[in-house]
Amino acid sequence: MANIFPRGSNILPLKIILCAIVAGGAVSLAVPYYFTPLYTRVGYQPAQPIPFPHDVHVTQLGMDCRYCHSFVEVAAHSNVPTTQVCMNCHQSVQKDNPKLAPLHESWRTGKPVEWVQIHKTPDYVYFNHSAHVNRGVSCVSCHGRVDKMDVVYHAESHSMSWCLDCHRKPENALRDLDKITDLGWTPTPAKDQTLKEAQHEHGLELKKKWHINPPDKNCAGCHR
Repeated sequence: MANIFPRGSNILPLKIILCAIVAGGAVSLAVPYYFTPLYTRVGYQPAQPIPFPHDVHVTQLGMDCRYCHSFVEVAAHSNVPTTQVCMNCHQSVQKDNPKLAPLHESWRTGKPVEWVQIHKTPDYVYFNHSAHVNRGVSCVSCHGRVDKMDVVYHAESHSMSWCLDCHRKPENALRDLDKITDLGWTPTPAKDQTLKEAQHEHGLELKKKWHINPPDKNCAGCHR
């Protein structure tokens, strides 16, 4: 009696098993990378409806972060600037620049500019901006050197381990309150002292002065 199946069918189960092993290995390697903030957020740089060069506004013009993001000191959530804030300058500054057409359209219609949010805390995480900036954590610690960015991007991972590193050793990030929005500020090292050592020493002083003890073992500190 002739064989119903071709001779190659004998190794078909082996091929299926081999493919399953390869696919399973690929998935097990991809998931830890592609499904973490390291991949999904770091480097995220969406196009905005209006190109806003932070380096020009902050570094060249000397604008303070809080002029546009005015809620960071008083609210849990930060805010993007309203059309009114932008128009305070752009009613006269570069008012005929075609790149600002969406801004003027928003001003005429009352419809907000649809800015694309770059930094977004997951719903299961509680993060209070005011609690951090009022206790010496600068914008640069979480957002990077925005003052040097032509187009803002997601500079840090904002993963759980990244947050805990700061909570366990806040002295590595603390600075005086008048330096919060001075993104390029660094402590002045003493003789024979490195910059890292100077920051550590200054941070310890502020940590003791302000009685800073962020939660690093109590889950309810961030997951409420």
